[in-house]
Amino acid sequence: MATEEIRVLVVDDHPMWREAVARDLGEAGIEVVGTAGDGAKALRIAPAARPTLAVVDLHLPDMTGVELTAGLVAMPEPPQVLVLSASGAGDDVLAAVKAGATGYLVKSAGRDELLDAVRRVNTGEAVYTPGLAGLVLGEYRRLSSSDRVREPRAPALTPRETEVLRLVAKGLAYKQIAQRLTISHRTVQNHVQNTLTKLHLHNRVELVRYAIDQGLDE
Repeated sequence: MATEEIRVLVVDDHPMWREAVARDLGEAGIEVVGTAGDGAKALRIAPAARPTLAVVDLHLPDMTGVELTAGLVAMPEPPQVLVLSASGAGDDVLAAVKAGATGYLVKSAGRDELLDAVRRVNTGEAVYTPGLAGLVLGEYRRLSSSDRVREPRAPALTPRETEVLRLVAKGLAYKQIAQRLTISHRTVQNHVQNTLTKLHLHNRVELVRYAIDQGLDE
């Protein structure tokens, strides 16, 4: 099976850290299509570079990583966003996810953990530093029970798509879902993508919110 194309834009205002991340990715055979030390440059070069994933620091000199994330996911061909930050504060994590980030790692993560996260987030899978996933799911549930307006929908999901969606809502990674259902990782990805299309949703963040709103996490 061919490796799914990964084209990464690395955004960090610390040159040594930015170069180290780009080097680690390159040595692992992952193409780095651009680097930037601020948000303005990242948004300027992204349309031509066409990254499939952006590794973004939260603290940039001209804007926050949250603002940059929102700008990137609003592009006509939006990349997945993996935040790589020194902060593991709950408010920072939730702000990044609400802006559209698919993954969040703290900078204490090891090289192998970063490479694994890049590969998984590139497919649309949510990846968080251990301990942060529960925080994000808890916030989804809080929002769903408080300020989310329920919209009647009657999507024609297959039983398998519904089963996969239920496990996504419970916070399981694609690999865990594949093992539980005895199907391939690629099949899980295909079910998730088909479900996003049917529900007219754009990313896993919206998908989890929808699933929780429908009570599929219970």
